[in-house]
Formats: sequence, structure tokens, C-alpha cells
Amino acid sequence: MPSRGSSQAFDTSTTTLPTLRRGSQLHETERRLNAVLNNASVAIFLMDDRQHCVYMNRSAELLTGFSLSEVLERDCPLHDIVHHTYPDGRPFPLAECAIDRAFPENNQERGEEVFVHKDGHFYPVGFTASPIRDDAAKIIGTIIEVRDITEEKAAAERQRLLTNELNHRVKNTLATVQSIAAQTFRGKSDQAARQMFDARMVALSNTHNVLTSQNWESASLRSVVEGALAPHALAEVDTARFDLVGPDTRLHPKVAVTLAMALHELMTNAAKYGALSVPDGRVSVHWFLIRIEEGERLDLTWTESGGPAVEEPSRRGFGSRLIERQLPMEFDGSAVLTFPPSGVVCRLEIPLTTLGWHGQAVVQGWGT
Repeated sequence: MPSRGSSQAFDTSTTTLPTLRRGSQLHETERRLNAVLNNASVAIFLMDDRQHCVYMNRSAELLTGFSLSEVLERDCPLHDIVHHTYPDGRPFPLAECAIDRAFPENNQERGEEVFVHKDGHFYPVGFTASPIRDDAAKIIGTIIEVRDITEEKAAAERQRLLTNELNHRVKNTLATVQSIAAQTFRGKSDQAARQMFDARMVALSNTHNVLTSQNWESASLRSVVEGALAPHALAEVDTARFDLVGPDTRLHPKVAVTLAMALHELMTNAAKYGALSVPDGRVSVHWFLIRIEEGERLDLTWTESGGPAVEEPSRRGFGSRLIERQLPMEFDGSAVLTFPPSGVVCRLEIPLTTLGWHGQAVVQGWGT
């Protein structure tokens, strides 16, 4: 918030909102405005054209530890009083201050910064800085709204730790299941069954990783598709073997897990028997988002080509049952597997569950 000349756009002779002494009506307006500002929970600062603070409400005084009279006595940019040092101890140059850009760039600035309290401790804040204009639209200062976000940061960190702990416990559970499976399969000759089981555990684990990175709120559709194909795609030199086309969107965690497992089963079957079992085989995954009355529906088509000639299987395995039964049962969607000679085709239609938070329906009256 650098100095930009010596002109004062505001009267600084009072500890209340400056100006407004011309007649009883103006005085009453000033009184009411001061009452509003001093009862606001957000800290408000008014800056002149030099970015010196000429007014701060009661919340601003409580936030910074400085009174308005103390700030006025300093006669320097507010930056030099509450924003002068980085948390690591380095000086914070005026030129690097995001809040200060609102004045010279004639633009509203929003973001997060770290302020320095009067007693020396640092605290995170969220801010909005907007230019103030006179009747001729000339910029004469800046108004800054600031709120302490210490508790928000702490809550976010607690949530991150809890999510990581949940993921750790889930991974331990999956590891225990794998250990039980290892004991069960020990001495058995069917190693293919063991490898298939382990691969499914890994696919489930990878999906959990995608969700954990987003605090289990949602998952990127493209990330889910790419993650399901990754074990085979990473081993391929020819990246053209996969054709992934479709818009990204956010998936409810439950949809993400089930879709990832379905794609994993398709990929595994393609690698063992289908298009990915030969060098010239190809897999395309194309999807669309269709507007429906309840929101959106995901239409996804898996198509194999260039592989061995396909025949209708005589019986359905676990993968086919998962795809054809789980999706319709859980999401009222549809899943159709067909086996033309040219390659397996799977068409999925999944109504996308509305993203929200626990208890949202009750609070907003959806359940009443």
C-alpha cells in the first residue's frame, strides 16, 4: 500500500467516519453510518489516495489490536502497520501486497493474506479491497473488508487430518483383507484368481486415493476414468491405444467408487481376452452429460476394437455381474454389455447424485 502523493481525500480529524459535518441531516446520516459500521462483525478500513488509513471500525480495532488514533499517529500506509512482515520473518515489500493493487489497478481484489497483530503474532485473514470513487468517478481511496479466518484454517486442517486418518484406516482394512486372501489362497494352484483379487483391491484403493485428495466431497470424472485405466495405460508405449473423450464433472463419492470398479473390470477383461490382449487393439471411452429433469445423467460407452473376435460368454463372471447389477441397483441407472465380433461394448447410464453435505436435505426442507 505505497504512498502516492500528499492529498487527503478524507477528513481525518475525528475517530469516527470522516467528513459529514454540513448540517443536521448529514450529521444524522454520519451517526447512523457509524452505528452500522461499528456493529459490523467484519473489519472495515477506509484508505485515502496514499493508502493511509483514515477510518477503521470497532471490529478492525479488535482484529489488529490498534486503535484508530494509534494508526493515525503513525501517518504511514496501513501496510506498514499490519502487513509488513511475512510469517517466516522476511520483510513484506509494499510492491508484493495484493491488497494494495485495488487502488492503482482500479479493480476489486479478493484473497487471503497473513496480518501481524499489535502484539506481534501472525493471523490469517480473508480480504476484499475495492476502490472508492468520487462523483467524477476518480479513484480517491480504497475500502477494505477483512475477516479473521484462523478458525476456518484450523477446521480445514482438522478435516484434512481426519480424512487422512480415515484413508489410512481404510487402507489398513484393505491390507488385512489381502492378508486373509493370501492365507486362503496359499497352497492353491490357481494363482490367476489370486492376482485378479489383488488387482481389484488395488483398484478400490486407487479410487479411495482420488476421493481423499478431494476430502471425500467429490471426485473428478476424468480422474476416475484415467485412474481405472492407469495400470494398463502406464505400461503401454503406444498411447493411441486409448481414446478418452468427454467433459469433466464432479462425481458423488459413491458413484465414483462404483464406476471405477466397473471400468477396472472392463479394462482387466480387455487386457486378458479383448482388445488390449493384442498389439493392435484399441479401447475408446466416450461419455456425455445429458440434462434430465432431476439434474444430469452420465452416458458412457466403452468400445473395444482391433482385438480377437468376440463371442457371447456362456456364463457371467464377477465383473459382468458387478457392471450389470450394481449400477442399476445403486443408482437407478442402466448397464448393457454386448459382445459383437468386433469387440466388447458397454453402455452405462448413471443419474448423477446431487452433491451436497450431510444433513443438507433436512436443513433446506427437502425431506419435509
